[in-house]
Amino acid sequence: MSDDEKYMYRCLQLARQGELFAFPNPMVGAVIVHEGRIIGEGWHRRCGGPHAEVNAIASVHPEDIRLLNQSTIYVSLEPCSHWGKTPPCADLIIEKGIRRVVCGCMDPFAKVRGRGIKRLREAGCEVVVGVLEVECRALNRRFMAVQTNGRPWITLKWAQSADGFIDRKRNSIADGKPCQFSTAWTRMKVHKLRAMHGAIVVGRRTWELDEPLLTTRFWPGPSPLRYVLSKSLATLEPQRSPAQNSSAPAWILCHSIDELLLDMAERNIQSVLIEGGRDTLQGFIDRDLWDEAYIEKTDIMLGEGVKAPSIDLKRRCKDVNFT
Repeated sequence: MSDDEKYMYRCLQLARQGELFAFPNPMVGAVIVHEGRIIGEGWHRRCGGPHAEVNAIASVHPEDIRLLNQSTIYVSLEPCSHWGKTPPCADLIIEKGIRRVVCGCMDPFAKVRGRGIKRLREAGCEVVVGVLEVECRALNRRFMAVQTNGRPWITLKWAQSADGFIDRKRNSIADGKPCQFSTAWTRMKVHKLRAMHGAIVVGRRTWELDEPLLTTRFWPGPSPLRYVLSKSLATLEPQRSPAQNSSAPAWILCHSIDELLLDMAERNIQSVLIEGGRDTLQGFIDRDLWDEAYIEKTDIMLGEGVKAPSIDLKRRCKDVNFT
């Protein structure tokens, strides 16, 4: 492993600390190194706050400030070159006299997209791009999906019995609650997954029969915006909307997948978790509109019920056994 790779791995470690609160900005880590010694570190902690490069420079001890013009700054994503909620990081790097910059990958955001690298090089900086590029892009795959595919990163999630059912057959609330496949531990894992997404989607059957909260009660972090996908519902009647909770995000009704994706684009939602039911999940699978899938498999046998979605497990899928 080269020194550049070693310090870029550290950038990735730092970047992950912004996993829950950097959204909708990407997670970014930065490390400043002088002759094999790390003199500054930082990450993008929260949307609207200082970027990773700013925090890394601010962390340098006063006695080491003089070393900046002899140091290398490692950044997991190309430094920004535009004014947003904060000033351009490329300008700060130039101002501080840092002469070597190593980027994990380019930023596909339209206002950056190579402009940060160009500005640094025009100022006389040596810029290296593409160190651990695969890992750096994977870290921000949700952000990358929106910029490159024009749609949010789509994650499928369901739990199923050992014989391939996601629930027993129910026609109304009077038929009882849904089958409980999750344990306390796997429920926590699911709530962590929810916290990592900007929105969550269920279909009419799940909305009416399960009365789900779809919040992050068992994991720190924001609850996702809640969508119901249904062709048959005209409105979500407030007096019978399931799981009313003043602290939970609103419920939004969409009548098609296309309408859903359009609404999410308007709200700048970068990632969505599809939690059910079967027809909703299968609708995304059949249109090849998914990026990863988490399937919770249990030892419970149902014998009959609602079949699990049909999916090609050899493609893109994270086949996860939580038990």
